Formats: sequence, structure tokens, C-alpha cells
Amino acid sequence: MLQPKKTKYRKQQKGRMKGNAGRGNTLAFGSFGIKSTEFAWMTGRQIEAARQAVTRYMKREGQIWIRVFPDKPVTKKPAEVRMGKGKGAPELFVARINPGRIIFEAEGVPFKIAKEALRLAAQKLPVKTRFIVRRDYEENTNI
Repeated sequence: MLQPKKTKYRKQQKGRMKGNAGRGNTLAFGSFGIKSTEFAWMTGRQIEAARQAVTRYMKREGQIWIRVFPDKPVTKKPAEVRMGKGKGAPELFVARINPGRIIFEAEGVPFKIAKEALRLAAQKLPVKTRFIVRRDYEENTNI
């Protein structure tokens, strides 16, 4: 499961999500990608499930890049605990996802395979996404 090796602070405040992604909003590595169209917290488990779906469909051909990393700790209190007595212990890590953020990129497979693989990945994620293609991509030059 994805999580940081160590963090500067154990606990973090919730914060508010607003605005579009200012960085990580263009294809940097591959020719295909999925881009978020809404806000969400994405857990390491969700990212890993999507990665497995892509890898399985692409039959381990080509290459994929995960462009998000869960670095925000989320705390939870145990079940049936009374109010007060401080903040709960860190339970999991999430990645903050803003609209426009590229989540996965793929390269080295035909258009149809990439589109279906990333569609399967998008089903595992808690956000609505769009499939995007690099502007200078040409079908006949790739595999």
C-alpha cells in the first residue's frame, strides 16, 4: 500500500479543497492519461487497485506512471468512543485530488488498449475522470 516512509508531523488538519490543479495537470510522461474532473481524497488502496487493473489489462506491456501519492494522514477515533479526549490516531493516508489533476499515464500500447485499461482504472477511483491523449500523438507511429 502506498504511504510515506516518514512524515514531519503525525497528524494534519482536514483543510478545504478549492480551485483547479495548478500543477500535475498536463501529460508529462506518457501519450495517454486520465484526468480528474472533481475534488476527492484518494486512498493508497484505491490507487493500488486502479494500478492493478491497468497492469492486468495491458498484460504488463507498455509503461504506466502514477502521478499522485497519498501523503496526507487521516485520523480516526476507535468505534464507540465518547466525544472529546483529543484527536484520533492516524489511520490511513490520502492524496488530495483537484479537478484537472492527471492521475495515471500510459505509454507503449495501442490507443484502444490504453483507453480500455484506463477506463477500468477509473472505475476503481472515487472521482469522475476524462481520458486524454497527447496532442502530438499519431496512431500509426505507435506499435
